[in-house]
Amino acid sequence: MSDTLAAEKARASAWFRQLRDEIVAAFEALEDSHATGPFAELPPGRFDVTETRRDAPDGGDAGGGLMSVMRGGRVFEKVGVNVSTVYGSLGEQAQAAMAARKGIPGMADDPRFWASGISLVAHMRNPHVPAVHMNTRMFWTPHAWWFGGGSDLNPCIEYDEDTAHFHDTQKAHLDPHGAAHYPRLKEWADEYFYIPHRKRARGVGGIFMDDYCTGEWEADFALTQDIGRAFLPAFVTLVERRRGQGFSDADKDTQLIHRGLYAEYNLVYDRGTKFGLATGHDANAVLMSLPPLAKWV
Repeated sequence: MSDTLAAEKARASAWFRQLRDEIVAAFEALEDSHATGPFAELPPGRFDVTETRRDAPDGGDAGGGLMSVMRGGRVFEKVGVNVSTVYGSLGEQAQAAMAARKGIPGMADDPRFWASGISLVAHMRNPHVPAVHMNTRMFWTPHAWWFGGGSDLNPCIEYDEDTAHFHDTQKAHLDPHGAAHYPRLKEWADEYFYIPHRKRARGVGGIFMDDYCTGEWEADFALTQDIGRAFLPAFVTLVERRRGQGFSDADKDTQLIHRGLYAEYNLVYDRGTKFGLATGHDANAVLMSLPPLAKWV
């Protein structure tokens, strides 16, 4: 491994950990500041942190990370913020899938990989506060490297002004990298976060990219960082705006049904879920995106 490649991997892994730390601190601060309104009588939630590991076929070191989950808070019913850096060799199924989807030749000859990233899913107490997903990642093989990720909003009760704020904040963070990025990544999210068997989107969209590699590592990493930096200002404002609203039993029922939709997508279509389970990462960490309660009609 070249010194440059080693440094790039270290910088990416450190950045994802830094973003994780900032988000965990911001979410615990939201728990502390929720002093009036529904669930304010509960103790403020805190993250439980567990080390995770990837199981290598030969039992050797294959990396791992941190799974941070908060359950039963004032604001967050369940939220997970995972960060990991894993490596090893892709199995035959993963090799074939990568070769087919990404058009990478030679995977069977040298199936080594390295991947690092952050993944977040938040399911909220108050049905007026939207659920949200965010992840960013870097992936390397001897044949290619790329970045991916984004964030998307999943309200069960939609507010046009909330959707506009979420998208406007993301656009403001992407525009310095070129005016074409936001519309392209918005369209990408609309296509990716779509549930074919329901013939509808999972939520109100956001931004998303995958297999992103211009050949300029610094520029691509900078774009990935700003996708991550956009998350807190895009989402926290909405939490503060909606967490104190009252709600009815019908509102809660709507939330539970929408969570069922979210679970369907993550179990059937989400590439990250499939990759994590196929490569032997901690199953609890991979499936932390699932809601604590859900309902189907």
